[in-house]
Amino acid sequence: MNRRHFGQTLAGSALAFQFQVVPSRVFGANDRIALGGIGTSGKGASDIAGCAKTGFEIVGLTDVADARKNPEMSGRTGALQTTRDAHPDARFYTDYREMLHDLGDKVDAVTVSTPDHHHFHAAHAAMRAGKHVYCQKPLTHGLWEARTLAALARESGVKTQMGNQGQANDGSRRCAEILRAGAIGAIREVHVWTDRPTWPQGFDRPPDPQPVPAWLDWEQWIGPAPFVGYHPKIAPFNWRGWWDYGTGALGDIACHYMTMIQTAINPGPPVSVQAVAEGGTELSPPIVSTVTYEFAGGLKYVWYDGQKGARFLRDSWNLQKGEFNRPGNEILNGLDHNRYDTAVIGADGILYFSYARPGDWVVIPSARLDGFDWPAPSLPRAREQSPYAEWQDAIQGKIAQAESHFGNSGPFTEMVLLGVLAQRFPGQKLEWDHAQMTVKNRPDLQPHIRRPYRKGWEIPD
Repeated sequence: MNRRHFGQTLAGSALAFQFQVVPSRVFGANDRIALGGIGTSGKGASDIAGCAKTGFEIVGLTDVADARKNPEMSGRTGALQTTRDAHPDARFYTDYREMLHDLGDKVDAVTVSTPDHHHFHAAHAAMRAGKHVYCQKPLTHGLWEARTLAALARESGVKTQMGNQGQANDGSRRCAEILRAGAIGAIREVHVWTDRPTWPQGFDRPPDPQPVPAWLDWEQWIGPAPFVGYHPKIAPFNWRGWWDYGTGALGDIACHYMTMIQTAINPGPPVSVQAVAEGGTELSPPIVSTVTYEFAGGLKYVWYDGQKGARFLRDSWNLQKGEFNRPGNEILNGLDHNRYDTAVIGADGILYFSYARPGDWVVIPSARLDGFDWPAPSLPRAREQSPYAEWQDAIQGKIAQAESHFGNSGPFTEMVLLGVLAQRFPGQKLEWDHAQMTVKNRPDLQPHIRRPYRKGWEIPD
């Protein structure tokens, strides 16, 4: 069956997503794992390289961009070519459904390193086929998708890992243990900040379509999302600033920056979330926002992103910079906001943490640690502090699960994406019914909780 006929068959139905869960192969401790890479440039290139270094055998590569048809061979398509050159025996595809169908039991596991709007469909299809899955953050584009993948991971028994790779660092897990041991007392608030977005956001209409390059399968790039004409200001990177394809700065980076505190306290689902935001439109996330999550028991998370006073410049399709949106000095206590990204406020002190430098945390007042009973390590450590090695160990039965398996990262992603939903509808506190997966005071938002898919990409109940 050629690719065109295969794609037409899928486009006519949802058959690709209706098959029964296939049991995964049982591995010995030293068995080689055959890997298919879904999304092989940009972050995908590093995910595949990381797996190959760890000992996975790369047997399939899927990307909507065929670098061998691109005469310029630069940027992300250049990374794709480098990946293909490094694995010349791997079969190449532009449709991951075709790869899973074609390779069958010749592939044991997949990495999913696509734009956000493809995460769910690629991971769902792979797990249904009995494949172990490493999926980039955020785990999914939508809330229902995150809960569905977590349930499917339990049902299928495959080994999973979300690509918030910093959680595998010893420093992050050690800091979580210290907080659990009461270093700053009972935790009351968590403040997290980033200067992202660094890509354009806040536009009110798409750019005028351009001809699709010969090396790009644009129909497959769009996949389950609403169609828009090709433009290089959308792909290969600026999709993060489109609601239909990305999740803005919060979806992009919170699964990194919040992972340590989630490991430390795992507060459960929020009871409400509210955003104050500027510059967002029906098409695009806000340029600057502050999002407040409230949890049972009075715990509060506050997220800050963007730059105050920044604005979208349509002529250049860029953001004009402004003032970093961050907590005030009553939270920072004179510390450099560029050195840290998280302030954990407890009853007896504040711990400041940096995702980029997880061992470089500090407590104020420092006297709080005088005579502190330092806890023994209680969290497992990732081999070589590598998320790929940890996932490999889970597949080979050396450990029960990787720490960011979908049973953990699915609910975490749900929490993050509830804040993304609040960014789309700022100025109102959204009261969350976790069990029913609905906003109690805004039932009209249900299509944003479970988004509709384009014909041929439907997922049956």
